[in-house]
Amino acid sequence: MDTIRTYRAKILNHHQVKNDLDRCGFSASKLWNVGRHYIERVWEETGDIPNGYELKTELKYHERYRDLYSQSSQQVLEELAEAFKSWYNSNDEDDNPPGYRKRENQHPRSTVTWKKDAIWHDEHNNRLRLSKGFNHKTKRDDYILCEFETRPDVTVEGIQVVRSVWNGDVWELHIVCKEEIEIDENPNGKTAGIDLGINNYLAISYGNGGTTEIYPANTLKEDKHYFTLKEYKTEGENGPSEKALRLRRTLARRKKHFLHTLSKHIIERCVEEDIGKIAIGDLSYIRKQEDGESRTWGKSGNKKLHGWEFEKFTDLLEYKAEEEGITVERIDENNTSKTC
Repeated sequence: MDTIRTYRAKILNHHQVKNDLDRCGFSASKLWNVGRHYIERVWEETGDIPNGYELKTELKYHERYRDLYSQSSQQVLEELAEAFKSWYNSNDEDDNPPGYRKRENQHPRSTVTWKKDAIWHDEHNNRLRLSKGFNHKTKRDDYILCEFETRPDVTVEGIQVVRSVWNGDVWELHIVCKEEIEIDENPNGKTAGIDLGINNYLAISYGNGGTTEIYPANTLKEDKHYFTLKEYKTEGENGPSEKALRLRRTLARRKKHFLHTLSKHIIERCVEEDIGKIAIGDLSYIRKQEDGESRTWGKSGNKKLHGWEFEKFTDLLEYKAEEEGITVERIDENNTSKTC
């Protein structure tokens, strides 16, 4: 089985590459703002929001596009287009469209992505050579050479993507690798079934006739109610205050921690129960109809669905299951309630 792993790496020669990474991070913010301005102008003139392909086509000759390696610039614009698409398809009236990336008069350090063509990996010395954009080169073969260190048990190979991420104090690298895992084809034939819900986050049955467990979503609901209330109380006159933004980030971190912890626990329980396969409901249809239009479940229902991280949880479950040689299959839930 092929699986994708992301490893966090410390940059050992940070003092040598910090300025170059700063320039790349600032350039990514500037390009985001250029794309954001273009979308706003087209939106006002035509009523349509440009997609990722149009953004890349229209801005490929812009001066800011040449600040980064071409694939890195494309990634920034693709992320911007995807952010607008998510906002447009949201049924939450409190959601706002993606904004400009500015902190007072400064451009923040945005994450920069390098794909395979822009990466050279020196496996013997744990170095990564990352290509610069044309505007940042002082000579033809100029590049950023990062010496990195991961956990002792990690062997970095099969690199697909490298991201430079500012963690608030220093830059770090997130290295995405493709790896192969040997697995048995469900040797004991035991399958666990997972039903995702809102009041109770999930119910899981471990094999035919096995034990069944229910995991409530009280923690998520309490966090959502508490932090949303605190955020409203600290709303600024000209958009979210710094305190409101910190509360949003705290809520996002707590939700992420909950999903990681729950998915890890479920896989550990599956290993204990000798499960070889997990069947989980495919809820991709729940927010959209077959014609692509958004479904409407009423004001209360739409609000609940908007905060329901079923796709994120399933993704986490899949890659954690792969590490244990367990396969995950998404099952269409249409009419299963009638069958039951």
